[in-house]
Amino acid sequence: MVKIFFENYVRMFMMRLSAPVTPSLSCDMQNVSDIYMRGIDFIAIDFETATGRRASICEAGICVVRDGRIAETRSWLVRPQGNVYSYWNTQIHGIRPDDTEMSPDFPEVWTEISEYLRACPVLVAHNAAFDISCIRSSLELYGLDKPDVTYYCSLRAARKLYDFRCNTLDYLCGQFGIPYGRHHRAGDDAEMCARLFLREIKDSGSPELEEMVFCNGKL
Repeated sequence: MVKIFFENYVRMFMMRLSAPVTPSLSCDMQNVSDIYMRGIDFIAIDFETATGRRASICEAGICVVRDGRIAETRSWLVRPQGNVYSYWNTQIHGIRPDDTEMSPDFPEVWTEISEYLRACPVLVAHNAAFDISCIRSSLELYGLDKPDVTYYCSLRAARKLYDFRCNTLDYLCGQFGIPYGRHHRAGDDAEMCARLFLREIKDSGSPELEEMVFCNGKL
């Protein structure tokens, strides 16, 4: 009797092992999401400034997205011209003159950022009006050429797509469960912006960035 029971148990166990595995719905949805985001390439960017002047960049951060996935996040402390800071700006981001005294100036950092832009001339920023004006003002201050770059604004996209009472970067990331970094530090804000924009692309139903004309512009 025991032998028969054991043989039946072994037979049932082997049948389970040989049964085909059906992918879960979550796996299917993840595959669909991955396919949908293929070809979505951009660079999220964020700047912190030392004073009220847009050309007083003291930190720059980028988050590189390739095929809809975070590929790399970088940040640089930048020595603003004269290394002069406003008390109120320091209260926001915590960066002080001592932090940037020996840091590279904007042209040196921009040279590194430009290498990424050559591969992908598409920028994304939250409240792009600010960050793009920082780039334009800094390029003018240092006599640098303006590259041919398209930009998108995740703030404008949020206002178009959602009906939240607030559209700040930290609030929106909280609504969508996007991990926080150190808010008002350029590298972390750039990555938060990148993750938010990826969510906005999905919610917009636009398979191509070019279709999101409601939130783009030219540098």
